[in-house]
Amino acid sequence: MADKTVSKHLINLEKQFASTDPVLQKTVKVFQDLDEVEFEMGLIDNDETTARKSSWWPLISTLGGYSSAKSDFVNRYLGIQLHSSRHKFTVLQYTPQATSATLPGNALDADHRLPFYQISRDIERVASGEGSKLNTYLELITINNAKLKTKLLIDAPVISPSTENQATGLLRKHVINISDLVLVFTDLFEADPALINETVANIVAQQDSNKFIFVIDHSEISLEPQKSQEIAAAWQRRLAEFGIHTGQFVVLSQNGDLSLIDQRISNLNNDRTYRILASLEKGIRDIDDVVINEVEASITTWKERCNASTLIILGFLIMLLLFAEIAMGILDLLLDPIIGPAIILVMLAILTPIHIIVSRVHAKFIINQLHKRQKQLNIPEDLAGLFEKSLSFWRVLLPTTSPVGKNKKNRKKLTGLLEQSKDLVQALNDQFSYSQQQAFYASQAEAFANDEI
Repeated sequence: MADKTVSKHLINLEKQFASTDPVLQKTVKVFQDLDEVEFEMGLIDNDETTARKSSWWPLISTLGGYSSAKSDFVNRYLGIQLHSSRHKFTVLQYTPQATSATLPGNALDADHRLPFYQISRDIERVASGEGSKLNTYLELITINNAKLKTKLLIDAPVISPSTENQATGLLRKHVINISDLVLVFTDLFEADPALINETVANIVAQQDSNKFIFVIDHSEISLEPQKSQEIAAAWQRRLAEFGIHTGQFVVLSQNGDLSLIDQRISNLNNDRTYRILASLEKGIRDIDDVVINEVEASITTWKERCNASTLIILGFLIMLLLFAEIAMGILDLLLDPIIGPAIILVMLAILTPIHIIVSRVHAKFIINQLHKRQKQLNIPEDLAGLFEKSLSFWRVLLPTTSPVGKNKKNRKKLTGLLEQSKDLVQALNDQFSYSQQQAFYASQAEAFANDEI
């Protein structure tokens, strides 16, 4: 078999991080090795890569209710007057161009570098006919603003009874899942409970991920620090009623301190790297835990159906022999040491191609089921591709149910890739700890110098 071609996406990523992020540069290499394993198993095409499962941009998102608090904050933070659609998920991206541009949702769906790549397929799965209406739900706005360099901001639409449906619910869940930092404006929790139940459930499910900052808007007034703490504590108790017990709180006021948000945003590169490494580890584990299990179960079902069909045909042939015995006394021929084996060989010669034909017919039904199952699992791996690759001549005839690629060689490869991913997490931990140590030593040196003076 030909070797897997390195995806252009991976080549570009490696160039991007070659001088800026050694951990991510090495992560690209592990993704490349994982691609080779999946390509050999028929799970991805030659030009595809498993690295597209996760956005490589640091991602900030904003969620809010129907008030203008969220949009006002975004405008103040970026220092612009943004004219985004209140009913669309708006991706804000840096551009060196002096003028801003608004691009349709299709631009996000078609670009594998952006966080809504091929989202139309997922929308179509939950809301038939809506996948083709992507421009109704998404837009991309480019802005010349240094605060957006090397990161993306996703501004989710306000909660509104007129626009909430299955598609917006899926998109809001997707945004929460992929974001490194989510600014949740507390007016969200003042909206109709029926409209926010799903979003609140998603926040509760991920509340331990340390990605949520709950923003309380009192930007029209000045507040003393003590009063801000009291307001934050009151909201903390209120969110506990929703099942939310973790997360940081920020009170916006005319004299408020945004250092917490600024600090989190400045640390987004680390958050992004941890997220991608977690995606890498999950992708490696999913080959055994999800992909092979699903295909192996399908092969077992396929074998049972094929064998049952062949046994029915064999039973029909035996019935013909019984009728022939009654009419012609053919049993004596079967007992003949020369003619008997010849008749059995003829029957095998007839049954073998029949069994193969029956297997191909049943395989078509299994392949269709695997396509549906792949959509249900929302994974890019081609389950049907691995199944079809496991339909070689001898695999059809022999009672094996293991798919191609389930062997010691691949198990050793996957174990090695898993160890590499863990080593990269450790390297990132060491890198982060080293930075903290350097900052500590610098502060100690400064304090010592001040004492000397």
